[in-house]
Amino acid sequence: MSHYILKVDCSDKAGLIYHLSEVIYQHGMNIEKNSEFVDKEYDRFFFRAVISGDVDLEKLRFDLTSMLPEDANIALGARRKKNLVLMATKESHCLGDILIRYHSGELDANILAVISNHDSLRDLTSKFDIPYFYVSAENLEREDHEDKVKALLHEFNPDIIVLAKYMRILTPSFVKPFAGKIINIHHSFLPAFIGANPYKQAFQRGVKIIGATAHYVNDDLDEGPIIAQDVVGVTHEYGWRDMQKAGRNVEKIVLSKAIDLALDDRLFVYKNKTVIF
Repeated sequence: MSHYILKVDCSDKAGLIYHLSEVIYQHGMNIEKNSEFVDKEYDRFFFRAVISGDVDLEKLRFDLTSMLPEDANIALGARRKKNLVLMATKESHCLGDILIRYHSGELDANILAVISNHDSLRDLTSKFDIPYFYVSAENLEREDHEDKVKALLHEFNPDIIVLAKYMRILTPSFVKPFAGKIINIHHSFLPAFIGANPYKQAFQRGVKIIGATAHYVNDDLDEGPIIAQDVVGVTHEYGWRDMQKAGRNVEKIVLSKAIDLALDDRLFVYKNKTVIF
């Protein structure tokens, strides 16, 4: 028996859950789990269901489209392992954590490659038998470097691109062809603490919490739809290196959670926010 994920978002109206269930039942499918939410501010309905059975997907999609409002977005597909490409620079903590989870079978995905603008993490990646592509940005205009990276990404055609501390600003022309596919992780001090060493700045300001945010990448730097966040407390006894260590631990946890949510098709994006089931 096959399993599928159905995701719908559309203008809200009476009877949507009833009609969705009716169409699914008429196709001989069973709803194993479903979640729904209505955003009252925008009058928007969100629905996710895990369904099972044998079905003609195109016929089911057609029948769903026929009964839903015209502005409906429908995502329907078989439950499967998704393909990832990881992008990194020099920091190893997020990349290493993902690779270890992959190696241990905790990550329900296929990692196709690691792409980096430095060669620093090749040895780490090679321990997991994953292809590593070093695309140097030296002596290249930003657009030329991005074209080389984009060519690799188009070749692999991943479902999700994870910026595991990839420390280069992406231009809108890079983001556009991969809209809704790029997940980034950053410390939650932005925009208050920016630059090469935000933890030293945070230490100098005497912050009391260290946090991290995982989000989808859009044209606004670090302002895309937020997927996951977390914080840990720090005290006056922490030096900036202690804060950095705490921050990196949080980054690993938050990025891991965001990736899992994306792999399981639990995310909706609307009005630069996420709905998560």
